[in-house]
Amino acid sequence: MLDEPTIAAIADELVEAGRTRTPVPLLHTRHPGMEVEDSYAVQQLWSSRLQEGGRTVVGRKIGLTSKAMQAATGITEPDYGVIHDDMVLDSGVEIPWDRYTHPRVEVELAFRLGRDLGSDDPAAPPVTIFDVLAATEYVVPALEILDSRIEMSGRTIVDTIADNAAMGAMVIGGRPVTVGDVDLRWVSALLYRNAGIEETGVAAGVLGHPASGVVWLATKLAAHGQRLRAGQLILAGSFTRPMWVYQGDAVFADYRELGTVTCRFV
Repeated sequence: MLDEPTIAAIADELVEAGRTRTPVPLLHTRHPGMEVEDSYAVQQLWSSRLQEGGRTVVGRKIGLTSKAMQAATGITEPDYGVIHDDMVLDSGVEIPWDRYTHPRVEVELAFRLGRDLGSDDPAAPPVTIFDVLAATEYVVPALEILDSRIEMSGRTIVDTIADNAAMGAMVIGGRPVTVGDVDLRWVSALLYRNAGIEETGVAAGVLGHPASGVVWLATKLAAHGQRLRAGQLILAGSFTRPMWVYQGDAVFADYRELGTVTCRFV
């Protein structure tokens, strides 16, 4: 376990890395005793530093929930990160490519909560998939843009969590649906870059049902004395591998009956 001054120093280092777009060396090699709980403490303090600068927490992201993502990263346990207000973008947006450290894009579903979910009491009854579906106002297609404040090669779970689960931004578009409108397991997407198809996926790749990712998140947050709140957006996890994007690339995701999401990196 790391002491509080070390956690604070890492959080400040990551704030600066985000500002300069210069990834820092791997944390687990510099802090051999670092544990998952240390990483979440770093993440929370990093987010608090940004909130002091005027940002607001509007949701959470869940990462590494699908076999595709676990195979792509070599990490086999899910994680979560924080979504700030300036990370939420609308479909059709032009995004400065150099705002991020060589960004990647994933295909996901976002859950908008209509009421609080879970409990900040670890002894409370566990959240079920039915609780998640009942608390969801709507589900909407989204692209996640991955960022890196810590160097990529050789990462472990402690590096990824401390790096806010690699959350950079999200692009929302398409047609919002209520959970009774469609079988969420079978929501599929085709991901294109510059008119060429790069990835395909089905939402059941996220733990069998995308709402299962939200169950995992609510359970994990309860263990940390936190809960999900009404109005928050929850990125439920990618069901494609991450796609590298370059300056000038146009990204197009087709969710069939749920519509499309687009963005361009300039």
